[in-house]
Amino acid sequence: MKNIKFLIIFLFATVNLMAQEQISYLALGDSYTIGEAVDSDSTWSQLLVTKLNQKGIDLKLEKIVATTGWTTDELISAIEKDKELANNTYDVVSLLIGVNNQYRGYGIKQYEEEFEFLLKKAIQLAGKKAENVFVVSIPDYGVTPFVKKNNKNAELIGKELKLYNQIAQNISNDYGVMFFDITPISLKAVWDKTYVAKDELHPSAKMYEEWAEYIESSVYLMLK
Repeated sequence: MKNIKFLIIFLFATVNLMAQEQISYLALGDSYTIGEAVDSDSTWSQLLVTKLNQKGIDLKLEKIVATTGWTTDELISAIEKDKELANNTYDVVSLLIGVNNQYRGYGIKQYEEEFEFLLKKAIQLAGKKAENVFVVSIPDYGVTPFVKKNNKNAELIGKELKLYNQIAQNISNDYGVMFFDITPISLKAVWDKTYVAKDELHPSAKMYEEWAEYIESSVYLMLK
C-alpha cells in the first residue's frame, strides 16, 4: 500500500514538473503572423514551434494576437482589450507589425512611436525579460504579382519598407531585443513565384519554412 501511494505521488510530481517545463509562446502581429492564405500548420510561428519541438524544446504556441490588415494602432487596441493578456505572461513573445501602416500611407513618426510602445508591451508580456522577445522584419511585398497587377510602385514600396525595418531594428537594439531580418528571403519571390501564396500577395508555406529555419537556431539558444 505504501509503495502504491509513493508511486502515485511520484507520478503526480513528474506530470506537474513536465507541465512546468513547457514553454509558452505568444505571437503578435498581422496577416504575416496568422499566415494569411496558408494552413495554420504552415505559418512561420507554428513551423518554428514544430522545429524546436523536434530538437527537444517543449515550446507551445499558446496564443496569437494578429489579424489580416492590422496596423500598429489596431494591434495596440487589440492587446489593451484582451483580458487574457492583462492577467498572463509568456516565456517567449514575437512581434511582426507595420506593413499595413506603410500600405495605408501612415506617417513614419506614428510607426516609430507605436512600434516602440508595442515592443515595450511585448517585453512586459514576456515577464519583463527583453531577452525572451524577438522581432521579425517586414517582408517586401513589392515583388509580388499583386503589386504589378494593381499598378503599385514596387520601388517605392521597397524603399519605404526598408525605412520601416530600419526603425524597428534600431528600436529593438535599444531595448536589447533580437531582430530577425527575413526581408532578403522575401525577395526570392522576384524569380520564384512558389514563394508566394495563391492570393499572389502573401508568403507561401515554402517562404514561411525558410523564415522559421532562419529564426530557429537563435531562438533555440535563447531557450536552452
